[in-house]
Amino acid sequence: MQVEATTQSPLDTGADTIVVGVFEDEGIAHDLPGGALSALLESGEAQRKFKRLAVTHAEGARFVLVGLGARDEFDPERARVAAAVAHGRARELGANTLCWEVPHHVDDAIVEALVNGTLVHAYRFERYKPHENSRQVQRLLLSAHHDVAEPVRVATILAGAQNRARDLGNTPANDLPPSALATYSEELAGRLGLRHTVLAEGAIREEGMGAFAAVAQGSDEAARLIRLDYDGTSGGGGNSPLLALIGKAVTFDSGGISLKPAGTMHEMKFDMCGGAAVIEAIGALAELTAPVRVMALIGATENLPSGTAVKPGDIVRALDGTTVEVNNTDAEGRLVLGDCISYARREGAARLVDVATLTGGIVVALGSTYAGLMSNDEAWASHVLAAGSRTGELVWRMPLHPEYADMIKGRYGQIVNNTSKREATALTAGEFLHHFAGDVPWAHLDIAGTAYDVRRPYFADKGATGFGVRLLVDLAREAAR
Repeated sequence: MQVEATTQSPLDTGADTIVVGVFEDEGIAHDLPGGALSALLESGEAQRKFKRLAVTHAEGARFVLVGLGARDEFDPERARVAAAVAHGRARELGANTLCWEVPHHVDDAIVEALVNGTLVHAYRFERYKPHENSRQVQRLLLSAHHDVAEPVRVATILAGAQNRARDLGNTPANDLPPSALATYSEELAGRLGLRHTVLAEGAIREEGMGAFAAVAQGSDEAARLIRLDYDGTSGGGGNSPLLALIGKAVTFDSGGISLKPAGTMHEMKFDMCGGAAVIEAIGALAELTAPVRVMALIGATENLPSGTAVKPGDIVRALDGTTVEVNNTDAEGRLVLGDCISYARREGAARLVDVATLTGGIVVALGSTYAGLMSNDEAWASHVLAAGSRTGELVWRMPLHPEYADMIKGRYGQIVNNTSKREATALTAGEFLHHFAGDVPWAHLDIAGTAYDVRRPYFADKGATGFGVRLLVDLAREAAR
């Protein structure tokens, strides 16, 4: 969809469909001759209640009135929802060009949210349904009295990155093994001027990343450690702290020998959604020419049972020398991430964020409303919480505690990858990663509940959500200020 900002009045843009939002206790800012829009409100056909829609035709255009509710409750999340329901109606009506009259006296965050809600709602994954493509809105305009070109530009880049992350998550494992994800990242790097490095599985072993390699050894598809570097600072980085974004990309997770139940195993193509978010976040930072220095690390592998697969009870040695008892081969993501965290620390990262569909425990605790946040640093955790609040990709702080760390102490190795008790499962997973992060400011985002099949008005298509792209970009940009 083509997206533009304009200071023309909606009617002067030539759009066939114009969206006008109406707050409670407020009238129509720019009514039509004869008061056609106000009349729609007075008749009760249109309402000011949030998400209520009505349609009328006048002056050669179609008008969609959207109730925005109370002005003091209208935040970016509500703007995303309003944009989604308006787009849905416009799409049903066969609109080609959709123009939002930006509500008066709102800030740039609302403008960004109107764009995001529209573009995210417009997303459809129809790669394998070539004959089912339905008519789409081709053009989106944001009409305002002042120039909103910059928030529109930013929102368009971020929504595009989020939707590409959704494409990656939705692609089946047979078409997106680790090697294909590495190829995709290389193409993205070439397009955006990122530095791209890939370690093949043999090199991963030679580096001493025995925990990561153990997960990979059961599959015929070789693992990849994908690295993307972006430096938007002047003078080649200087003293700018290096931020590492680390993504779990298990492109298919059967659970290994500790096999998952068959009923939902088909969903395990989504176990690479953290890696997808990291790839597209660093790409968006490059598109935005953000003045930041970022390294993205994506641990890409499959986790399959075979005669060569890691076995429950095996002990492996991680990159930092830690010996890990593998009690459950389905607790594989933390093995991959632990080595990636150690690699990032070795490469000089001053701050760390890992993103992973890590545990079912976080879904039990938080559902799909919040991702779980664990962190060893109060200031860094506050930055992540604020980024989640600003972007609508909400995170909830979960505790770390020495008693949880004690729960992962091993009997035969230094630590275990899974505890024997079904308690605090998300938190002990966090403590496992904390072991490798040490005292470097680190945040762990468990996105198992928010990565796919989330019921929100702007997710019209089931499947991957692209959660984390907007949060990571916002975090990187704000932390550099």
